[in-house]
Amino acid sequence: MNIATALIAGLLFGAGLILSGMSNPAKVLAFLDVGGTWDPSLLFVMLGAILVAALAFRFARIHVRPLFGDRIHIPGAGRIDAPLLLGSTVFGVGWGLVGYCPGPALTSLAVGGRSTLLFVAAMVAGMAIFEVIERIRAHRPGE
Repeated sequence: MNIATALIAGLLFGAGLILSGMSNPAKVLAFLDVGGTWDPSLLFVMLGAILVAALAFRFARIHVRPLFGDRIHIPGAGRIDAPLLLGSTVFGVGWGLVGYCPGPALTSLAVGGRSTLLFVAAMVAGMAIFEVIERIRAHRPGE
């Protein structure tokens, strides 16, 4: 049941990204261009996402078990550190330069071209490099 639920949720999320315009880099870049030809339409997408997330977190606080699954996974409050700031900066710069973030980029693979494929390849390479660095750090004596 978990795989089917994940598939349905992923398809629904992907459809929402396509319908909202989040998988269109030109639309995203127009939203980020507040000093030029700003397109505020994605603001409604973000407000909708915030509303859905708020309802989901409220549900999670009230219920002990999720509708589908064994337990509810709620992220804990973490500290703001250098890796978080660096990761956020790289994410923001990448989003601002090309108009993609990970979810919409993966969604766009179905119809995208070379630029989408190049972005996803670079994203996966970055994730792989991060994993290698983290494994090296984890096995370093004295840390």
